[in-house]
Amino acid sequence: MAKTLHEPDFDVVIVGAGFAGMYLLHRARAQGMSVRVLEAGSGVGGTWYWNRYPGARCDVESMQYSYQFDEQLQAEWNWSERYAPQPEILRYAEHVAERLDLAPDIQFDTRVATANYDAEGKFWTLTSTVGTSVSGRYYVMATGCLSMPNWPQIPGLDCFAGDTYHTAQWPHTPVDFKGKRVAIIGTGSSSIQSIPLIASEAESLLVFQRTANYSIPARNAALTRAHIDAVKSDYPALRARAKQTFPGIDGPFNAEPAMAVSESQRQAEYEQRWQRGGLTFMGAYGDLMFDQAANDTLADFVRNKIRTIVDHPEVAETLCPTNIIGGKRLCVDTNYYATFNRENVSLIDVKKNPIDAIDATGLQLGGRHYDIDILIIATGFDAMTGAISSVDIQGKNGERLQQLWQHGPCSYLGLAMAGFPNLFTVTGPGSPSVFTNMLPTIEQHVDWIAACLQYMSTQNHQEIEATVAAQDTWWQHVQEAAKMGLKSSTESWYMGANVAGKARVFMPYYGGFPAYCAKCEEVVANDYEGFVFS
Repeated sequence: MAKTLHEPDFDVVIVGAGFAGMYLLHRARAQGMSVRVLEAGSGVGGTWYWNRYPGARCDVESMQYSYQFDEQLQAEWNWSERYAPQPEILRYAEHVAERLDLAPDIQFDTRVATANYDAEGKFWTLTSTVGTSVSGRYYVMATGCLSMPNWPQIPGLDCFAGDTYHTAQWPHTPVDFKGKRVAIIGTGSSSIQSIPLIASEAESLLVFQRTANYSIPARNAALTRAHIDAVKSDYPALRARAKQTFPGIDGPFNAEPAMAVSESQRQAEYEQRWQRGGLTFMGAYGDLMFDQAANDTLADFVRNKIRTIVDHPEVAETLCPTNIIGGKRLCVDTNYYATFNRENVSLIDVKKNPIDAIDATGLQLGGRHYDIDILIIATGFDAMTGAISSVDIQGKNGERLQQLWQHGPCSYLGLAMAGFPNLFTVTGPGSPSVFTNMLPTIEQHVDWIAACLQYMSTQNHQEIEATVAAQDTWWQHVQEAAKMGLKSSTESWYMGANVAGKARVFMPYYGGFPAYCAKCEEVVANDYEGFVFS
């Protein structure tokens, strides 16, 4: 029996109401398209809705971590700190949603389970975990790069009788640590931000570390009115400068090779940047991520700082990373290393002695049992692909994306995949995403998608799909770009190394924000080269 064709419910269905989904909703509506956003949470904000752990804040300076598509919004909104805390970023997202009246087109508390493409009707049908469905001509995954929590595979994890929290799924009400024996597993960014605050409250804090991480002082502070006014008066120029830097961040980036100057000059430069704080620490010299000898000088500087800060020599050495600096995303902190001088804080190296099991009252390892009241899991995310692969996405030939990506993802520009027409991903694998300031990167992707949808409409095209050849060529370039420097020499979540059983494939594009933007523009100028229309 022939299938009855019908028109989809909406022109565009977007999954995710974070900064990407919100902006795309705004852009698509402005182009006269009908849009529905499906959001698993009860409010907007994406990662800033879910990540509410103590000390959660952005690692990009707040005056740059903001939308730039609306000049009046830029002028009116005032950030309170150099690095905005999570509650303030969430208020910003809520303010934008209210300002643009986005809520009527967002369906909250809806987690998508499946997405199926109707090749005959040329539309997608998305079904939620409770069985409700919505269809759209275009389907966009705006689920973010760091949104699917990664849970460690430790025997007995579900047996713990006390309170268990994951930093990526923190309660919406404060957690009381007073008088509690707390354990935290993992020492990535969320742990580095939260440990000092938890330690200041808890009776005791056990930190279970598998891999030591490099962390730089944030030097966070309240923003003065004079600083805010100065930035706002120069916003267009600041944004333009940022778009020409590798990470899309305006800051002091030095192209000079590290080994071209004397050791005393290098040490002075590193010290000046340590005192300034923040991610531009890695911008001291232009070859730090391309020359091992240069990288060693910076890594040694940070390790010596750790040894100076931490009183106990053995604890200090355990906290000293042994891999290259910058191989993993650099962390920024407030008093992280100094926290290990507190009497109520203990560091436990689980690389030497892995956790054997978790039971009702605590953790067992190295022949010892650690009694605790609260267990915190801070093992990060199934990055880049986790949220996309969590949906059973079936393309035009019945192929499932989960199956195609079991040996690692492959995409064209991090925007589209062959075999999946009318499906776009915002900052997907194969785009610069996590190597950049995410807000401008999101805007660049959304602007590209919105312009593509407008082109489809004017040309009366019903279907767009990446070609296999373009996808394979781009993905090969992504892998080659990763190998050009030192980035791929470290086992990191950039290549899925933090998730048990995940394929080891370098996922973000390490060619820089300007080169990537130029490629996207070139594709459009060449009549959407690498795509086919129907």
